[in-house]
Parts: sequence; structure tokens; C-alpha cells
Amino acid sequence: MVSTQDDELNQLREQRRAALQKQLEQQAAQQADAEIKAHEAQKISQGLDAAMKKILSPDARSRLKTIELATPERAERIKQTIVQLHNQGKIPQIMSDDQLKTLLASQSKSRRSASIRRI
Repeated sequence: MVSTQDDELNQLREQRRAALQKQLEQQAAQQADAEIKAHEAQKISQGLDAAMKKILSPDARSRLKTIELATPERAERIKQTIVQLHNQGKIPQIMSDDQLKTLLASQSKSRRSASIRRI
């Protein structure tokens, strides 16, 4: 009787040990995937930053950095748009701050353009 209880206890311990091992393996795999994704995102970000140094004037880069501090997601979209425009040949030379302002104005969803009607 004691032997069967010991066997059951050992079996439960082994099941728990196997479950913990499986959980640890899953966590390690998730962490490795997260590190890979973070590394890829960092490479993309560095590539965009390098492209911005070639495409934008210092004033325009400063303006873009200010936007990045306020809204990083918007800054990433703007950088991707600038690279696309440059690859399409629509920005042949270095983009000035005024050209960047024009691009930002065309992309923004300004409240000034909204019309309000009173009924």
C-alpha cells in the first residue's frame, strides 16, 4: 500500500517535472523569437536612419527627430514614405526642410480642412 502511494507520488512528480520542462522550453523559444524580431527591427531602423542621412538635409533630419520624440510611429511612416519616394525618383536631390514641411502637410489629417455644417 505504501509502495503504490510512493509510485503514484513519483508519477505525479515526474508529470509535473515534464510539464515544467515543457513550459521552460516554450518560454525559451518565445524569448529567442522576440530577440530575433527585435534585432531585425533594429536593423531596419538603422537602415532607415542611414537613408535619412543621405536623403535629408540637417534641418529636415532635426525636424524628423522632433517628430520622432513626439510620435515614433508617425516618424517611422514618414521615413518609409521618404525612402519610397526617393526610390521612385521623386526626390532626386537632398530633401530640404521646406520640402519635408510640404510632405508633412500633405500627409497630415489637418483639422483645418474639415468642414462643419450646422443644421
